[in-house]
Amino acid sequence: MHRSRQTHAPISNPAPSAALGTQQLRHVTWSKAWAVCGVLLGICGALRPVAAAPEQPNIIFIMVDDLGKDWISCYGAEGIQTPHIDHLAANGMRFHNAWSMPQCTPTRVTLLTGQYPWRTGWVNHWDVPRWGVGYFDWRSYTTFASILQSAGYATAIAGKWQINDFRLEPNALAHHGFDEWCVWTGFETGNPASRERYADPYIHTRRGSQTRPGAFGPDVYCDFLIDFLGRHKDQPALLYFPMALTHGPLVPTPSEPDVRRPTDRFRAMVRYTDQLVGRLTQAVRRLDLAQRTILIFTTDNGTTGRLRGTIGGVRPRGGKASKFEGGVCQPLIVHGPGRVPPGETDALTDLSDWLPTFAEWAGVPLPERRTIDGKSLAPLLAGRTSDSARDWILAMGHGPARLDARGVRGQNDYADRVLRDKRYKVWLDKAPQITALYDLSEDPLERRNLLTSPASAHRAALAKFRAILAHQPDRDARPRYTPRPPNAWDRKPTD
Repeated sequence: MHRSRQTHAPISNPAPSAALGTQQLRHVTWSKAWAVCGVLLGICGALRPVAAAPEQPNIIFIMVDDLGKDWISCYGAEGIQTPHIDHLAANGMRFHNAWSMPQCTPTRVTLLTGQYPWRTGWVNHWDVPRWGVGYFDWRSYTTFASILQSAGYATAIAGKWQINDFRLEPNALAHHGFDEWCVWTGFETGNPASRERYADPYIHTRRGSQTRPGAFGPDVYCDFLIDFLGRHKDQPALLYFPMALTHGPLVPTPSEPDVRRPTDRFRAMVRYTDQLVGRLTQAVRRLDLAQRTILIFTTDNGTTGRLRGTIGGVRPRGGKASKFEGGVCQPLIVHGPGRVPPGETDALTDLSDWLPTFAEWAGVPLPERRTIDGKSLAPLLAGRTSDSARDWILAMGHGPARLDARGVRGQNDYADRVLRDKRYKVWLDKAPQITALYDLSEDPLERRNLLTSPASAHRAALAKFRAILAHQPDRDARPRYTPRPPNAWDRKPTD
């Protein structure tokens, strides 16, 4: 747990438009779009394209798989150097209180939709191609890609998706708002080739799915994005890069093919991740796009348990699938020369905040008929404020999903979750009830449960979180999707 003061200063006397509140901004931008385009939002939240404004930045969002702060040297990680990521941090804004969900699928859906898992139903790890039945249905959710596409952005994704089955939905990514894609298919049941995300990767593009003999998957994904950026340098572009690295299997990299021990292979995979970040940032500079580009670096959850590193001689408590800080408090760096003031911040944020942030950067309203849980980080990242609009953040998710006659559901009707503010953190179980209270300022490893403490500050903290929870349902939603005919690889209902 790092505690740092805010080191960047807010810009004084912002322009009147910068001082507009979120609701005012939505009204103004939508009024302009209506006057120009004469269109309304559809029931699924789709937006019609509007002319791209010159101030719209390129957005590059990098999300590494299964990597916590304990392997990023600018966060104090030992036994590793990540110079390219460190360079972004030294010249950008580095967050200390940025949360993910504890595991892959809830993280990715939260990021894409700006909605919490209890609202979307994606509370579990659910590898769609491997298990079948449920899928991320474009008719039920609105992604940040579709919002930016409506604002005139060229949109691309490369790396890991894993929440649609491309055998059944070859154009799913187009429906979700991406113009082009180059993604690992996510291990399709009955298709051995689709296991491969690294050596000889099995990759899906607009032309279909195929093996790339002799290629290293992460190189293919990165090169695709660089090519896309070069072809679209004259318009605003979104590059979403959910990396395959550093998720297992632990493999040699092109830079270090001779390593054998698991930890050494993982360390090599981290170093290669850093090289890819460097390759992408160098391409941005080579294309003379640095002043027009905001690059975000983060990870989807903490490090896999047996591979956890150390910070200051201490191994973080918790990793992937854990709701301790080591599992959910991730590196987050935002780099934008001339746009994002460099420094460190203890501002609270979680992954639901990026959809409204992107919408504000693009100058378009949030989708109608969608309740967005996130809060825009744009004022903080512009230096107009010294803190986020957050007083609390949330992380939740557990185990594989299950099937019943109605489709996909969580293991429990109320998934375990944690909430925190800048000082205190509470844990909830499936009852639901608060089972633990920790003072992170004094107890960053969460060892002293203050649930029964009589101290007035602890009682007040519990009252605050109970009031927050009172506005959330005590039963999680199910994932929404249009049922489709059964397939041979689909899992059967458990009850």
